[in-house]
Amino acid sequence: MKAALLHNQAPVESHPLSIEEIDHPLPGEGEVLIRVRVCGVCRTDLHVVEGDLDSRRSPLIPGHQVVGEIVEHGAGVTAPAIGARVGVAWLNRTCGCCSYCASGRENLCDAPAFTGWTADGGFAEHMVAPAEFVYEMPPGFEDLQAAPLLCAGIIGYRSLKLTGLTDGGKLGIYGFGAAGHVVIQLARARGMEVYVCTRDRERHQALATELGAAWVGDTVESPPVKLDASIVFAPAGEIVPPALAALTKGGSLVLGGIHMSPIPEFEYSLLYGERLVRSVANNTREDGRAFLEEAARIGIQTSVQRFGLDDVNEALCALKNDAIRGAAVIEIG
Repeated sequence: MKAALLHNQAPVESHPLSIEEIDHPLPGEGEVLIRVRVCGVCRTDLHVVEGDLDSRRSPLIPGHQVVGEIVEHGAGVTAPAIGARVGVAWLNRTCGCCSYCASGRENLCDAPAFTGWTADGGFAEHMVAPAEFVYEMPPGFEDLQAAPLLCAGIIGYRSLKLTGLTDGGKLGIYGFGAAGHVVIQLARARGMEVYVCTRDRERHQALATELGAAWVGDTVESPPVKLDASIVFAPAGEIVPPALAALTKGGSLVLGGIHMSPIPEFEYSLLYGERLVRSVANNTREDGRAFLEEAARIGIQTSVQRFGLDDVNEALCALKNDAIRGAAVIEIG
């Protein structure tokens, strides 16, 4: 099979992913073999390739927003059925027995595996995954449009949940890439006003306006009103102080990325008033199932830019330079 392999972490401008012919994997006990149709490109892939996240496997096939078809069962697997269209997300498997797994917090598992980081991912024609950790994809989403739902969507959903907002309220979004353009649709469907702070007027600000943002400004520009909660998707720690300053008392700030540059020192007054800062760590399978159900119910629409597998390095370069309007998706099958 053809796959994009990372042998050594390096800046994406040096094209560190090489397209190679390798044997396709065989499903082990409890696993399924998936023929990959498409795989979304996530900023976490960029962190893996460039070394912001430590190397855990070499060579590695990145990619963790996979839509494909089950073509073979490993021992002990009966579902999903052969031929089922499934998705594979970032959380690849968990131990199932640590205190976090036992208490319904498998996203914090002590011994997890992650697709495209500690386990081979979807920048390939085939991949294997644990049957219990794949998602049967709802109808109504074409493969290209479905791929960004599997990380940008699921992590965006969890980020929104952790703000504490339910119906209504004023939500800020800092950084408006793949996750932001999904979350704004969730938030507006729940009756929230959304205020977007992001650079790049031509792509990101324009898309935020099209998707119904109440206000759009630059990354550190002050919104015209105090916000009840905000989510930071951009991996830039310097956003945290101005984002805190824009919150009302009792507001919450959720940091939605797996990696962020250092957060600068700031005055305690930005936290005082019972403002809360919290991170998002991975997701649970329940997050994934609940999000996909809601996405189908409200008709989430994703904006995607297509790339071929041979162009995966170019896709990562475009993502690094904020040149993607919405989400980048690799067409494979």
